[in-house]
Amino acid sequence: MARDDAPDTRAWDRPVRRVTEHPLSPADRTVWPADIPAARHLLDHGLDLGDATVIVGANGAGKSTVVEAIAEAFGLNAEGGTRHVFHETRRTSSDLAEHLQLARGAGAPRGGVFLRAESMYGLFTYLESTIPGSTLHLRSHGEAFLQFCEERAGVRGLWILDEPESALSFESCLALLVHLRIMVEAGSQVVLSTHSPVLAALPGARILLLDEDGITPTAYDDLPFVRHHRAFLASPERYLRPLF
Repeated sequence: MARDDAPDTRAWDRPVRRVTEHPLSPADRTVWPADIPAARHLLDHGLDLGDATVIVGANGAGKSTVVEAIAEAFGLNAEGGTRHVFHETRRTSSDLAEHLQLARGAGAPRGGVFLRAESMYGLFTYLESTIPGSTLHLRSHGEAFLQFCEERAGVRGLWILDEPESALSFESCLALLVHLRIMVEAGSQVVLSTHSPVLAALPGARILLLDEDGITPTAYDDLPFVRHHRAFLASPERYLRPLF
């Protein structure tokens, strides 16, 4: 995993180097979403993004809220897609993006892709209605997800994925890791929110744990859900016996 103290030689070439609160649009810390510890930490202290950043945390920690806001602040549609997608089925995103300011790399690629598990069906339906010959709805959930990524492999810039493991098998998670690593090596930047210990192992990624303390850089082996997965697989009955 990437070291926090390692020289950051690519910072000026990234689509987003740093995320901070916009000085002309401060957020009210007493109301949602700024009252979420992770969102408040982002607003109070800012957030540096590496070539690849993995965001983890329990349900309700603010992972989707944070990545969604970064995507919108970058100019991507809240329900997913590239810069050229503008569909909306229902407005459910927070206003956090309105309070963010992005420091962008000079000369960095300006393209972007946002794919979130909860709005994939609507996005794929929109693409099917606008792109002749689109076959995303003819594939399985996971196959369509990987096809979407593969078809946009030429988009260089910021790739944001929110909990993609909901669509993917173990093998498909590995395939996605390969795709994301290739994108990073080609000059793109990846921000990945996940509950998957497989996807959290993205090589070279900086891992950020979101919890009641805010946002904390954390080593892979120290992640709570990594420890729990290992313990469960080693002895499922230890977890199941108290439940049943």
